[in-house]
Amino acid sequence: MTCEGCSNAVSRVLNKLGGVEFDIDLPNKKVCISSDHSVDILLETLEKTG
Repeated sequence: MTCEGCSNAVSRVLNKLGGVEFDIDLPNKKVCISSDHSVDILLETLEKTG
């Protein structure tokens, strides 16, 4: 993630997925995620975002 547009896109897809708590740290380019979804589902969802 390099900009606010990127973090907004990540927020949008994670909220749409549901059952996800997350914190985006844009300056450090990190997302901390807590979810019952598998890591594979989360990665696939985020990779589709771009």
